[in-house]
Amino acid sequence: MSKPTFVYVTYIRSTADKVWAALTEPEFTAKTWFGARHETEWKPGAAWRLILQDGRVADAGEIVEIDKPRRLVLKWRNEKPELKEEGWSRCTIEIESAADNAVKLTVTHEANGPKLIEAVSGSWPRILSNIKSLLETGELVLENKIQ
Repeated sequence: MSKPTFVYVTYIRSTADKVWAALTEPEFTAKTWFGARHETEWKPGAAWRLILQDGRVADAGEIVEIDKPRRLVLKWRNEKPELKEEGWSRCTIEIESAADNAVKLTVTHEANGPKLIEAVSGSWPRILSNIKSLLETGELVLENKIQ
């Protein structure tokens, strides 16, 4: 039986390096991830945490695989009690050349239960829309905060 999976694909008029930076660098993630920031060394086996503006840990895990600027795989667990009980999930982010001045960005999030998939199905489109808009126009689409 397959695990519940969320897949999101978008095309961004940018470079792989800029999309990678938007996904990983603090000055970008503070904008595109609604004030949250990643805390990690960005190397295989390193602990990874997503920290909210108030200091709470939203998500935690480990860097499973990293191939800058093409592929990032995270072992991921949401820290809200009702989502944490579903255990670990796996998030794979892939960046591929699509055409002149464009890349294909694919996020695949596999979970052990439906609650986490429901949560990431709401969060990933907002985050990725912000990344796309910021890189293409210099402006965010959405500026609300992650709860």
